[in-house]
Amino acid sequence: MSTDKINEEIIEEVGSINYVKHVIKATVFSDLFYNPKYLIELYQTLHPEDKSATEKDLRDVTIRNVLVNDIVNDLGFRVGNRLLLLLEAQSTWSLNILIRVLMYLARTYQQYFKEQKADLYSSTKVSVPKPELYVVYVGDEPNIQDTISLADEFYNGDDTYLNLKIKVIKQSDGSDILNQYILFSKIYNEQRRLHGRKKETILNTIRICKDRNILREYLESREKEVVDIMMTLFDEQEIAEMHDTSMMEKGKTDTLVSLVKDNLLSINEAAKRLGITEDKFKEYLK
Repeated sequence: MSTDKINEEIIEEVGSINYVKHVIKATVFSDLFYNPKYLIELYQTLHPEDKSATEKDLRDVTIRNVLVNDIVNDLGFRVGNRLLLLLEAQSTWSLNILIRVLMYLARTYQQYFKEQKADLYSSTKVSVPKPELYVVYVGDEPNIQDTISLADEFYNGDDTYLNLKIKVIKQSDGSDILNQYILFSKIYNEQRRLHGRKKETILNTIRICKDRNILREYLESREKEVVDIMMTLFDEQEIAEMHDTSMMEKGKTDTLVSLVKDNLLSINEAAKRLGITEDKFKEYLK
C-alpha cells in the first residue's frame, strides 16, 4: 500500500476536516520534544560536551495554559543546574519575543522556588539554576542575528538595570534533531504556499520529510497523532480573522448609528453603507 494511501486513510479516520491548524509547528514542536528520547537528543545538540546526561536527568518545566490568555511557552526543561527555555518563534520574526521570554523566565523561576520551598526573604542566599534561552527560527529572513539582547533592542544598549540574551537557532547543514525540525517546518511552509491550509499540505509535508529522512522515526511512529495535531475545522488564525472582521463591522455600525442620531446622516444613506434595509437599520437605533 502506498504512503499516500495510508495517509488518506488516516485523514478519513481523523475526520473529513480540510484545514490545517495555524499553530501546527508549535504543536508538533511540543509533541516531538515531549518524548524524552527526542528531548535528550535536543539537549545533546545544545551541549555535546555533556556525555553523562540521560533521559532521567531531564525535568520538564514547560509553562502550560491553565487560564485563558495566560502565558505559555512551547518547551522548558532543566538539566542539573541548567534551566533551558526554548520558544518556537514561528515563521514571522518579532523582537517582542524578548519580552515574552522574560515573562516565561520569571514564571519558571517562580514555579521553581515554590517547588524548592525556597524562602526568598531569608538571609541565606538561594540556589538559582543558570538560564539558557533559545529561539528556534523557522522563517526565511536572511538577516536574523545569532543572538538578540533585551538591553540592545529596548534600552539602547544600556544593561545597567536589566538584560537578557537569547540565542537564535536557525537552519544549518547539520542532521541534528533541531535542524530536522526546522527543515520540517520549512517544508510545511512551502507546501502551505502551494496548497493552502488543506490536507494536501499535510500529506505532502509528511511524505517529503519521510523521503528525505527528516524526523522520519518520529513521523512513522506517531503519524496518526501528527495528522491529528495538524488538522482542525477552524484554525486559530481564521478565528482571529473572523473576530477582527466582526469587530470592524460593529465599529462601522456604531459610527453610522451615532451620525444618524446626530442628524448628520440619513437612515437611507446609513443603511446603504451597511448594505441592509432601512427597517433593519432602524433596529440599531432602538
